[in-house]
Amino acid sequence: MKRLALTLVALLAVSGAWAHGHAGQIDDSMPDAQRIRFCERVRDHALQAFYNRDKGRPMKLFDEDGSDSARITNHIIKRIYDEPQISSPKKAETFGRAICNEMMGSKAAPE
Repeated sequence: MKRLALTLVALLAVSGAWAHGHAGQIDDSMPDAQRIRFCERVRDHALQAFYNRDKGRPMKLFDEDGSDSARITNHIIKRIYDEPQISSPKKAETFGRAICNEMMGSKAAPE
C-alpha cells in the first residue's frame, strides 16, 4: 500500500513539473498572437546565444535585411554577449523575452 501511495505522489509531482513553465495555447484571434510567437522564437535564440557565449563560441548574427526580426534578434544576441550579468539560461530566456516584447510593443505572453 505504501508503494502505491508513493507511486501516485511521484506521478503527481512529475506531471506538475512537466506542465510548469510552458505558455498555454495562443488563440490566433488575439491581436498580439504573432508577436507572442515571434518573441518565443527570439527567446530560443537568446538561450542559444547564452550557450554559445558560455562555451566561448563566436557570436552568430543574422543578415540584416531591413526587417524587425533580424534587427531585434541581433540586438538581443549582442547584449547577451556584452552583459556578464546574464549568467544563467533562465536569465537569458527572461532577458530575450522582455527585450523582444519591449521592442515589439507587445504584452507578455500568458503563462
